[in-house]
Amino acid sequence: MQSPLICIVDKALLQTRAKLLNLKINFVEIQHLKKAQKNAHATVQFIQIAKCDDSSPGVLNPKNAKYVIDNLNFGIAESLTNKEIGLVTGPIQKSNIINGGFKTFKGHTEWIKKKTKSKEVVMLLSSKKIKVALATTHIPLSEVPKSIQKSKLIKIIQILHESLKTKFKIKHPSITILGLNPHAGENGKMGNEEIKIINPAVQVCRDMGINASYAISADTAFNVKQLNKTDAYLGMYHDQALTVLKALSFGEAVNITLGTPIVRTSVDHGTALDFAGKMKPNLGSIKEAIKLAEIQL
Repeated sequence: MQSPLICIVDKALLQTRAKLLNLKINFVEIQHLKKAQKNAHATVQFIQIAKCDDSSPGVLNPKNAKYVIDNLNFGIAESLTNKEIGLVTGPIQKSNIINGGFKTFKGHTEWIKKKTKSKEVVMLLSSKKIKVALATTHIPLSEVPKSIQKSKLIKIIQILHESLKTKFKIKHPSITILGLNPHAGENGKMGNEEIKIINPAVQVCRDMGINASYAISADTAFNVKQLNKTDAYLGMYHDQALTVLKALSFGEAVNITLGTPIVRTSVDHGTALDFAGKMKPNLGSIKEAIKLAEIQL
């Protein structure tokens, strides 16, 4: 990659982890992102914003919650200030952030929406095999139906459509919309969200010239024929769509936040505490996240 890569991290954490893993790395601290230099072999450029209270690998400590949030807020703020800066985040343990005092924290996507004052954001995971976006993100399944609203769905489909064109250079995107209920409600016999909310929202978007399907049953929407003619799927809830993506592309996909004024990408996996400080991780997803962020800048 051509762009400088800078880690937002506590120096003591870097040094402790390098020593534990017996890695010979040159750590170069910078005081401002403008001071970043070209990437060099075995060298990590970093900027320290906050102190990590507990650097023990593989152990959750709520005392570290503020450290994580301070680093995240800095990355968001810098990306807002300078359009040439992209934010690539690692996985985050939501429960630890909540236990550390941030009671309303739901995840990166929702936090970035708040901090960038974006009206609506869309969580998209993309791989070479499939792209899936979500109408709802990190909420209990019991709250999903009431979160599926016509006006919100219209905005999400619009954001997804425009992002496929601008960020992925797809001239005429084809979007497959998943139903909320089994068999997409089967004409109202198994739920009426498709009839009352989802399909009317799709119709508005189709009238705008957006190529979006009416709600399709999620159990057949990912067959080979449909997959081949779909540029992106829109699922109604988290596991409905991400289960398929991770079955096809786990460790190779990128999490992208759409609808914000910043470039933000991330990995497709969780914190993997059992790997921390013990073994070489699979770097496929973080590498793809870095590559995609650079392309989108």
